[in-house]
Amino acid sequence: SKKISPKRREILRKEIEKDAIAYSIVNISSETIDKENILNATFIAMKSALEKLIVKPEFIIIDGNRFNGYLDIPYKCIVKGDQKYLNIAAASILAKTYRDNTMQELHRSHPIYEWFKNKGYGTQEHRESIIKYGRTKYHRKTYKLKEEQLKLDI
Repeated sequence: SKKISPKRREILRKEIEKDAIAYSIVNISSETIDKENILNATFIAMKSALEKLIVKPEFIIIDGNRFNGYLDIPYKCIVKGDQKYLNIAAASILAKTYRDNTMQELHRSHPIYEWFKNKGYGTQEHRESIIKYGRTKYHRKTYKLKEEQLKLDI
């Protein structure tokens, strides 16, 4: 999904939503990520998305190298699966477009963080904005803003 232009992703999102047997979108709060860590929050999101589906999958393929299962559904983890399987690529496009749209909405209410540009990723400018203006409820508290190792000029 990152190799496709935003305009093309939006076109594909509409096609995927129209043609998919089923799909679901789940947002995980920054509080959950802080409490559970990013990997476990991802598993929570995947399981929640599976629960919301109108069709129970017979088999799940996961983009990545880890998953801890869901009910009794067999699964396989595939590194770089979004480059190998259309259904994973489609899920990646849905996830990216929905996240980007959420970041656009957040930018309208919190323009000082320039979420329209950094999409919530820890760019240098975004980190500097957090240091200058503080965090919102949408920022993770566990995200490192600065290097932990300090240097002395001696």
